Amino acid sequence: MRKICVATGGRSDYGLLYWLMKEIQSDSELKLQVVVTGMHLMPEFGNTFRTIEQDGFQISAKIVTDLKGDSAEAITKSIGTAIIGFGKAFNVLKPDVLVVLGDRFEIFSACVAATPLQIPIAHVHGGETSQGAFDESFRHAMTKMTHYHFVATEDARRRVIQLGEQPDRVFRVGAPGLDQLDKLKLMSRETFLQAVGLDSSKPFFLVTFHPVTLEANTAGSQFKELLEALEQFHEIQTIFTTSNSDTSYQSINGLLDQYISRHQRTTKAFQMMGSLKYLSALAYADAVIGNSSSALIEAPTFKVPAINIGDRQKGRIKGANVICCEPRKDRIVQAIQKGIDPEFRNSLKDSKNPYGEGGASKRIKDHLKRISLNSEILKKEFYDAPNIESSFVKSH
Repeated sequence: MRKICVATGGRSDYGLLYWLMKEIQSDSELKLQVVVTGMHLMPEFGNTFRTIEQDGFQISAKIVTDLKGDSAEAITKSIGTAIIGFGKAFNVLKPDVLVVLGDRFEIFSACVAATPLQIPIAHVHGGETSQGAFDESFRHAMTKMTHYHFVATEDARRRVIQLGEQPDRVFRVGAPGLDQLDKLKLMSRETFLQAVGLDSSKPFFLVTFHPVTLEANTAGSQFKELLEALEQFHEIQTIFTTSNSDTSYQSINGLLDQYISRHQRTTKAFQMMGSLKYLSALAYADAVIGNSSSALIEAPTFKVPAINIGDRQKGRIKGANVICCEPRKDRIVQAIQKGIDPEFRNSLKDSKNPYGEGGASKRIKDHLKRISLNSEILKKEFYDAPNIESSFVKSH
């Protein structure tokens, strides 16, 4: 059996990998290995490895990153610790291929460890850009360590080939996060809001804000601008999902705690909602606000207005539902007012999701069964494409 090792570092990538993991788990010709790290193993983020176990997955290894604090130095040390841990785990598990997703520093560590151990790597969601975060560099570095690429869009495919990757190893499959929309039966709006403790007769916002890690010491001030903007919409309830473990995340979560203490009846915050509740929130929200990638990838399917604040997602493909604004109170207020205007929402009725319509997880699993994993693929030859446009081929 071909051993497929999936590495996950937190709620964000796990939610996108869930159905791929199910596809691998249910295939009699494949053996799933699950390695967890990062926020999954941190009490302040809910020890979400337990959710993975409750979902029916056996965890093959836990890689403790020993992240202490939210400084750049702390994150740098955690990367080194994670590389050592992944190296030990991979040496025991001996996977035939490692599957990673996205651009997080924890998952970058997994790729670094796999490279000298000569473990082929398959990367999901490469070729995208998020110019406001140092994750941009990690994503493209992971692309250069990767042997097979599963990208969401044609633009992403072009960028991966620009980085010198062989076109016949770059597969456009769509965004795996959209598979959840087909496979999960969402809660009703009333049931969902009752479950999270809010009034089902009133509107609500879904808010997620992460630090813009390439802008030093701006996380707290930018989030404060957002909170002050939300004060202008006191008649609308708010659901927050907390920040990832990026530099300065503690300043965001600290301000959020203070805000919730002042608005306990109309505001809720969650470290981990789970896919069903989160997608239900996304479907019924009057607007999605912040700088999360889900506002760009999943929200367009629901035709939900998304207020994208600041530069964290700068460079990503954006659908018609996305309204971009500066991280200033007045600009945020203007963007929210536009988003909740019925005329704007009506304009989204015929809009398409630029990230596809689902089915990516099965496509990736089918490729993982067919791709060559012999030692020759480890000898990566740089693909020098003078005319990239002519090199595109249908890949799914």
